[in-house]
Amino acid sequence: MTAKNKRKLALAVKFIVLGVFLILVMFPFVWMLLTSLKGSQGEIYAFPVKYLPNPVSFVNYVEMLWKGSFARYMLNSLLCSSVAALCSVFIAILASYVISRFRFRFKGVLLLFFLITQMIPMFIMLAPLYQMLAKAKMLNNLWSLAFLYTNMMIPFSVVTLCGFFDNVPKSLEEAAWIDGCGYLSALFRVAVPVIKPGIAASIIFAFINSWNELFMAVMFIDVDKYKTIPVGLNGLILKYDIKWGEMAAGTIMSLIPTMCLFAFAQKYMIEGLTAGAVKG
Repeated sequence: MTAKNKRKLALAVKFIVLGVFLILVMFPFVWMLLTSLKGSQGEIYAFPVKYLPNPVSFVNYVEMLWKGSFARYMLNSLLCSSVAALCSVFIAILASYVISRFRFRFKGVLLLFFLITQMIPMFIMLAPLYQMLAKAKMLNNLWSLAFLYTNMMIPFSVVTLCGFFDNVPKSLEEAAWIDGCGYLSALFRVAVPVIKPGIAASIIFAFINSWNELFMAVMFIDVDKYKTIPVGLNGLILKYDIKWGEMAAGTIMSLIPTMCLFAFAQKYMIEGLTAGAVKG
């Protein structure tokens, strides 16, 4: 076999593998979309399986948007996720700048602490958090949920942004200091613009994780008007039935904001998650 034929064979194998992977990734999404367009539970549970909706029906979307509270759930999720993403990254910028630029005792221990917090299962913290919020009368409160999400996202953002600040030459900040800038002014006018990809990646990661979070929201929110999207969809699982059509429609609609966000900032996210991992 010639070298040219080997390259063609390798390319064909690569396309086949990527094609199979694409099918595996897209199948759940396509199946969920088709399910959302079926007009009745009988059609969803039909055997043999009806792959295509006949006829196409938008009744599940109507039930979720106009007869249900899905629009309110989306606004609640948008509020909590946006506040958590912006606040956690702002705090992480300050913390990671200090860790990267200043020398102090236990600096390595502090960074290790941020890493270890990512390994603690969420279930361990639910009971004490519930007792704390209950005593403070902060259950069924979107701001308390956003506060918890903010604290949950800070460690990852700190670790990510530390790698970026380590790659920013100190000479840039020294030049700013000579021109009369203080630490904060040099940080936000010089260093922050350089690490925009890392900031974008941290914001997107924090937003998506807060948007999809279920366990804390289920524990701390039980009033309908304060529920987020995951809690609202979880409520479609009844004692003797599951509203698959409405759940599929709600899931499809809940994917739209995150897909738009990722499509818009995909370049920054990939660049941010890779560039910040290499020091030097």
